[in-house]
Amino acid sequence: MQNILLLSKNPDVYRQLMPCFGAEIQIGKAENDTQAISMLQSRRYEYLFMDISLFSTPEKNWISYKNYLQSFMSLYPALDIIIITSVERIREAVNAVKEGASDYILFPIKPDEVISVLKNIKDSLIARSEPDFFKDRLKDTDIQQTMRTANAKMKAVYEKLKSVSPTNSTVLITGETGTGKGVIARLIHRHSSRKDAQFISVHCGAIPDTLLESELFGHERGAFTSAIKRKLGKFEIADKGTIFLDEIGTITPAAQIKLLQVLQDGIFQRVGGEVTIHTDARIIAATNMDLKKMCEDGEFRKDLYYRLNVFPIEVPLLRERTEDIPHLAMMFLEKMNKHNTKAIKGFSPDVMEAFMHYPWPGNIRELENLIERAYILETGSILQPDNFPLEIFEYGRQDVDNTRKRTGNLANIRKKGIEEIEKNYLMDLLNETMGRIKQAAETAGITTRQIHKLLTKYNIHKEDYKGRK
Repeated sequence: MQNILLLSKNPDVYRQLMPCFGAEIQIGKAENDTQAISMLQSRRYEYLFMDISLFSTPEKNWISYKNYLQSFMSLYPALDIIIITSVERIREAVNAVKEGASDYILFPIKPDEVISVLKNIKDSLIARSEPDFFKDRLKDTDIQQTMRTANAKMKAVYEKLKSVSPTNSTVLITGETGTGKGVIARLIHRHSSRKDAQFISVHCGAIPDTLLESELFGHERGAFTSAIKRKLGKFEIADKGTIFLDEIGTITPAAQIKLLQVLQDGIFQRVGGEVTIHTDARIIAATNMDLKKMCEDGEFRKDLYYRLNVFPIEVPLLRERTEDIPHLAMMFLEKMNKHNTKAIKGFSPDVMEAFMHYPWPGNIRELENLIERAYILETGSILQPDNFPLEIFEYGRQDVDNTRKRTGNLANIRKKGIEEIEKNYLMDLLNETMGRIKQAAETAGITTRQIHKLLTKYNIHKEDYKGRK
């Protein structure tokens, strides 16, 4: 519940201010500065409405009025002060705003004006707390280009996206690093009823543990050593919009508890604060970790996992959707052409052939980065092999070279070929199941004992595949 303090001797001011707020707002009343300071010491107030008529001789008394105003601001710097003034004394109210008051309203009081002033104050605080607030809203991305796919798995992802976007359900996106989880989150937002509201992205893994709660939920002045003024958290800024929590598996146990409260009740408190804040932010989370396994190991709260995993979406690896590589490559090339003076038309056939064989451990992000580097180096109109790392060409060549070098009878060659296929299949299977032997055996149609024998034969360790997704 928010608390508002009115400093005025005029009962009409209180009667006119009351209807401007709903039942969730509590208004305290003080008739002088001593009473007001006492009330501010006993309870945290968000706003102070100060009646200018407390000062009977406006021009002559401006110095004492200015000192009076600044005494409140020095004692309670997080407090927003709104001056209530008559038309005749607007000049004084403007001077008060110059001295640090947040805004002013006219008497008689109009509810629309009060609501507008409070909204402007909050918008200003958001702008100070999050200077890049509008960046995601202003990004001009070609949605149709991004969503084009010839891959069955990606088509299934987009069908899920189409179903869940119009709802307010929490979404958990899983997949390896670089598969495009952030793009999926933005697509969900763009196709939702919240598309005109803010999209706030938080990379939880990049924020130090000591600052994570402050970033997500905000803090009050004095909450910790460097908290010199109030800061709004991402959940408060994302109200009515969407908040994307990337690398959700990295958040601290304390932040997990507060996040659970937001998911359950839509409420939280700033660090060092007492006021309960409501948020209507839709939550989309993403991870490349096995949250279920983390729950079993006691590293992640089960109740939070179930709240996040309302609607899971798994993004496939780039090597599982090779038919999309030519389109993605051309999309990135066109993006580079759009923002640079070069006009590179395409890729050498050798480069595109290498793209189709390379395993892409960094997925789509790696593809984009390699194209950007080659673009910078290229002097012609086609991206040539010389501008790409040698390792991307080794995979296709290795297959050809091995075939040419094999000697011996047909049975031995056939055996080696089968072993290569078997080993690659097993590695892909473990990657798909994140090292779960039982699930891998069921998918392969063999027993867990046979799986273990194959692991030993090819010196493959299931631990290497744990938590890859």
